[in-house]
Amino acid sequence: MTESHRSLLIVEDDTSFARALRRSFQRRGYCVEVCEGLDGLDSLLAATRFGYAVVDLKLASGSGLKVVKTLHDHDPHMRIVVLTGFASIVTAVEAIKLGACHYLAKPANTDDIEAAFGKTGGDAGVPLSPRPSSLKTLEWERIHQTLVETEFNISETARRLGLHRRTLARKLEKRRLT
Repeated sequence: MTESHRSLLIVEDDTSFARALRRSFQRRGYCVEVCEGLDGLDSLLAATRFGYAVVDLKLASGSGLKVVKTLHDHDPHMRIVVLTGFASIVTAVEAIKLGACHYLAKPANTDDIEAAFGKTGGDAGVPLSPRPSSLKTLEWERIHQTLVETEFNISETARRLGLHRRTLARKLEKRRLT
């Protein structure tokens, strides 16, 4: 088993994004491995002790939240950052509960991710928004919460929300998933 405090696991199914992220972190002195999802994760964890992980929330094989749980169960000291273009309050809360140290919405760069690894506490000085959430934001949060509950199954999500599948697909197309 190899050990490195600067070892990083990237769990991302977008190969071009994972490749760019890998190169960027390697230039900063990290030893980087890439995995596309839960498949193959166990063998990587058996071979290498990772100090850090970047996990995409929406993976082709399912929810990145399962990956966060697996990583945290394997090593509670690993610094895990969830990176997603599909951000919502629901998944942010769940990611933190499952062991992520931070949650970043895309686009985020290597500087943002590395800074997130270093954050150990919350920031009580973050300004509160004076305006309540819009109906569109509340609708999006509900859609996303249901997507998470159904492990991103579009048909089941549409059924639970009482929407036609095509209507839900159009709404999701407007808020492009990355």
